[in-house]
Amino acid sequence: MTFTALRPHISSLNDRENDIMLRFDNERTPGFKLFLTIVVGLALTIPLFSVWLLVYDRQTQSEQATRSITEGWGGAQAMAGPVLVIPYRANATETVVQNGQSVTRTNQVTRELTLAPEVSVLSTKVNPEVRKRSIYEAVVYDALVKGDARFAFPPDLGRTGVDPATMDLGRAELRFGLSDPRGLGANPRVAADGRPLRLQPGGGSSGGRGFFAWIDASALSGKPIAVHFEYEFRGNASLSLAPQAGDTRWAVNSSWQSPSFGGDFLPGNRAVDDKGFRATYQVGNLALGRSLVSTGERGASAATAAGGDSVQTASINLIQPVDLYSQVNRATKYGFLFIGFTFLALLMFDVIGGVRVSAVEYLLMGAALVLFFVLLLAFAEVIGFTSAYILASAAIAGLNTAYSAAVLGSWRRAAFIGGLLVGLYAVLYILLSLEAFSLLIGSLLLFAALAGVMYATRRIDWGGRRDEPEAA
Repeated sequence: MTFTALRPHISSLNDRENDIMLRFDNERTPGFKLFLTIVVGLALTIPLFSVWLLVYDRQTQSEQATRSITEGWGGAQAMAGPVLVIPYRANATETVVQNGQSVTRTNQVTRELTLAPEVSVLSTKVNPEVRKRSIYEAVVYDALVKGDARFAFPPDLGRTGVDPATMDLGRAELRFGLSDPRGLGANPRVAADGRPLRLQPGGGSSGGRGFFAWIDASALSGKPIAVHFEYEFRGNASLSLAPQAGDTRWAVNSSWQSPSFGGDFLPGNRAVDDKGFRATYQVGNLALGRSLVSTGERGASAATAAGGDSVQTASINLIQPVDLYSQVNRATKYGFLFIGFTFLALLMFDVIGGVRVSAVEYLLMGAALVLFFVLLLAFAEVIGFTSAYILASAAIAGLNTAYSAAVLGSWRRAAFIGGLLVGLYAVLYILLSLEAFSLLIGSLLLFAALAGVMYATRRIDWGGRRDEPEAA
């Protein structure tokens, strides 16, 4: 049998297939089409959730790269001190059982009296630097600290229960705390009453982090001791100070233009401009809630000198102006908004305009919308968030506009889809920029969309079927 003879049969089969598809489309009610659209939208939550996981994975990888960049440079630094630690003798009683009887013993032990300065005035110059490795970067800095402190016994020293005669003033220690001593500069300088002191590593003879110097504090019995110090250190990301003096005054200045002030105390005065920032702190011991004099077991003050977790601090973070991973993560949360509005427009063309849109076409356009967030993340790591946003949105809007022209059979209808996407991308960028008003703007946008859909579909019979075409 020749092909010419088979042609009528093939034509008949094609007519039957078209008739079946037409009948199937006519059998689909507007309500069924809405249900199908919702099912496809829910199916797209799987790749959208995968994008969230991808953002988290890339952020974790970025943090690991940042740690490798700053490794060996110095961590986030916390300063403390100076404090003067004086050993003294005390009697300690203990009760033990010997031969079945309780025996009380009195032993002489060595404890430490920690004396905070009456006044501590510090200035810190922070020189930041952005270091890069491949597409990742980290903020590191060099800091120069200069300061003066004045130590004196308070008039009510006797209230501490420590007899000055039991103090070993000749073995006192002047302690400075630094959370990561790896970043400490080569030549710190400390002088007491004009006499240079020889420095030792560690937060004191009993341990800790930082550096200290042995000092003969016998002069305290008659007059205050004035201490001058200068030292440099390196760190990254943040800098903090644990105030301990009766009156702590700290002045910080840097060329970094985007600081974040945090911790337990905020600066009294601060200025941030295109030349950097300047901040001044003043904290008293009444605000700290502790006395200038404290006593404890040997080594107990080492943690305080090093800035332990329970110590109150004033901190400054050198943050990046734009955290691209948090921006992309926030943008991805609006993925449902893009899919919903686009699908809604296609559904209106299907239900009202009479243009048949299949589930596969919904799925392909939805996949393109999800791909936007992947492109945004990939480009943002290389060219920055704003440029990546413009490039990714233009690519996806153009792709979906061209595809919808074929699906809807009209460039005029496709232009509506393209305009809708451009408007959505513009609104999303505004939402990301105005975080404080994002909920308000998003709520108003959803209200307007719902009102428009309700008005456009007010006369649609969602349970009715499309009328079958008359036979030619």
